[in-house]
Amino acid sequence: MSEQLTSAAYIKHHLTNWTYGQNPETGSWEFAHSAAEAKAMGFMAIHVDTMLWSTLLGVAFLWLFYSVAKKASSGVPKGAQNFVEMIIEFIDTSVRGSFTAKNDLVAPLALTVFVWIFLWNFMDLIPVDWLPSASAWIGSTFFGADPHHVYMKVVPSTDPNATFALAICVFLLTIWYGLKNKGVGGFTAELTMMPFQSNNKVVQAAFVPVNFLLEFVSLIAKPISLALRLFGNMYAGEMIFILIALMFSAGATMAMFGGVLQLGWAIFHILIVTLQAFIFMTLTIVYMDMAHSEH
Repeated sequence: MSEQLTSAAYIKHHLTNWTYGQNPETGSWEFAHSAAEAKAMGFMAIHVDTMLWSTLLGVAFLWLFYSVAKKASSGVPKGAQNFVEMIIEFIDTSVRGSFTAKNDLVAPLALTVFVWIFLWNFMDLIPVDWLPSASAWIGSTFFGADPHHVYMKVVPSTDPNATFALAICVFLLTIWYGLKNKGVGGFTAELTMMPFQSNNKVVQAAFVPVNFLLEFVSLIAKPISLALRLFGNMYAGEMIFILIALMFSAGATMAMFGGVLQLGWAIFHILIVTLQAFIFMTLTIVYMDMAHSEH
């Protein structure tokens, strides 16, 4: 595919989602044939590749842990059971160290967030041309589609729709538990009575809008920072892999240099893949702890 496209078109093709939405010109629902068409479909368009890979990876996660749990024994763990127990112990230690309240949801939530995001990010370690090229071949061979119009982004965390969806779910959970544990009055007081306080009721009343502005910005910044941190790091990593892949079409010398760079970046990226999942999980635990804490 890279031999048939210019460098700019190659990069744009790899960064375009497989989009399904309503064509503004015809009014019909169809797959976008270009990045411009995908953009014109607007907010209600669906990124099919993000939904597809998120679902498949989620099912793989559930299947693996369920199958291991079903066959688990009380003896010395081996193989998959040992691997799963290591992850669960790691999550349990993280929750015990950051969550001070009592809530049976937090540990499973942390486990789901960590493993699911790790699997999202791990897709970035698959060579950038393999799955998109396979999708283009399937589309052109079996459906008669132009391979240049077949898009496939396989890393869900490089799509802000996915990262924001996950961050908003965590945010709504923190709001729910904040209201549940502190009541409407306590939750409202946290947004309006701090950080500026005064014993004078008139002065305190004057501080309310200022406090609310500061605390509301801090509240909204939580899901935004969660989503953008994950998206930004993974998008940048994917872009570097794409730029390295371009070197393979620039002659034998550049291809050899690109191979060395690709290996080095892949090894380093393993740390980023794991670290981003860990950061998202840790902040989720911390935000849930804040939702259960009374100031």
